[in-house]
Amino acid sequence: MTLPSLRLSDDQAEAHDRVAALLREAGVDIDEAHLTPLAEGKSKVMAVVGKAGSGKTLLLAELYRALEEAGVEVVSGDWEGRRRRDKRTLAILAPTNKAASVLRNRGVPATTIHRILYTPVYDPEYEQIAEWLAGQAERPKIEALTETALDRAHAFYQVQKSIPGALAAAGLRGSDFITGWKRREDPLDIGFIDESSMLDEKQFEDLKEIFPTLVLFGDPAQLAPVGQSGEMVFDRMPKPAVLHLHRVHRQDEDNPILDLAHALGDDAIGFDAFERLIEEAAARDDRVVIAPRVDADMMARSPVLVWRNKTRIRLIHAFRGAHGAPDDRLIPGEPLVCDGIELPLKHRKKRIDLEARGLIKGAQVVFRAEGRRTGFSQLHVVGAEDPNISVASIVKIERPDEEEPVIPFAATMGAAFLHGAAVTIHKAQGSQWKDVQVFAPDIWTAAQMGRIEAGVPLWKRLAYVAITRAEERLLWVKRYALGRPQAALGIADLPAPVRRLELEAETDQP
Repeated sequence: MTLPSLRLSDDQAEAHDRVAALLREAGVDIDEAHLTPLAEGKSKVMAVVGKAGSGKTLLLAELYRALEEAGVEVVSGDWEGRRRRDKRTLAILAPTNKAASVLRNRGVPATTIHRILYTPVYDPEYEQIAEWLAGQAERPKIEALTETALDRAHAFYQVQKSIPGALAAAGLRGSDFITGWKRREDPLDIGFIDESSMLDEKQFEDLKEIFPTLVLFGDPAQLAPVGQSGEMVFDRMPKPAVLHLHRVHRQDEDNPILDLAHALGDDAIGFDAFERLIEEAAARDDRVVIAPRVDADMMARSPVLVWRNKTRIRLIHAFRGAHGAPDDRLIPGEPLVCDGIELPLKHRKKRIDLEARGLIKGAQVVFRAEGRRTGFSQLHVVGAEDPNISVASIVKIERPDEEEPVIPFAATMGAAFLHGAAVTIHKAQGSQWKDVQVFAPDIWTAAQMGRIEAGVPLWKRLAYVAITRAEERLLWVKRYALGRPQAALGIADLPAPVRRLELEAETDQP
């Protein structure tokens, strides 16, 4: 994908120059395309913050392009070649697969924080293929692969710079070429972190250990991580290290969703006045919709966003009932959300493997089918570069007014999942969907409670995060009602697996 050219506003230009100066101090001159070897020294951290529409992502993309043109090599987390003292590297990270995929869709080669904290260990024979694809070695002779299979791997890599994807195109399973995962021991170089409002202190400290030069990109108006008293990691940084972008430019199509998001910054706007603004926007622009009920068809791939857990559970129960889903099993196409990995310490390597492949808390997945072994699920991990996996699963379906969830099937241990047709606004941070439904009665309830978070009414933070998840269309749902689905659940919209999932299930261990 070709990155868009960027016309910098005054504050964007200042931020660009300040980051360029930081990089120059670290030995990377993006103006002169001149690199010097990485030298040991004190860690340097800077943050670029701004609300939706202020140009953070476009600025990140411009800086990435300048670094690549200067000769800096991008580290993907899939595979790393031989280290050279004179090589300078950049890693572009996001907290979740969905957030990383938003960047990749804009032509920025992003990966997740987990994929950088933990690195894959390759089988030496197949690592020869990785070195060849990366231009570090001659074409190898592999006894288990034909020349045609190597050609397929090479053709895939020319289109998408993914070593695991290329090896899968050659007919290999992940268990063939990745023998395990290890926590990164050696530091890297330059790190760009998008959606940094989602970082907790532990992740921030881990990143500072790995990257001598670290630049955070975040939105100060979002919800802070749970347990951090409403603060984000860049709130505690020295003021000179935090660069602020303001919305001084508008999109060509004059986005009404961003207009609504920025209206929430007006202290005089209460909930009723804000809802009138939504109604006015809906009357003049079809990208904002006042919806009388929740759209069940949209919930299959774009969850309805709520504040309260009881609302989430009610809507999920109604969604499954509308699709005729039985209590004792899942049907193909049902959306799920990873609720963590339930494994004892002795299975630490398996935990690392699952997390590195995208199954971190909050990850969105789609159920494809039951695996060949009891308790296993074939899943599509939304936003992952290699999305199709088979894994030991513990699936929990919560029901209204019942403390214990229904468990359609379960392995004794593995990845735990909740249903994903509705999610809390907190868990939606970092994600975007083409169309987004926001459940307005929950926002109204938060407004009635009068809670304040970091000096801002909680309902305004909730509304801001929820409506800015919409890329193209916002549906403001006014009532507790669910429309009947017009189409059956299924998986026809998902890309076909590169390899047979059943084979992978045979090698999975709890």
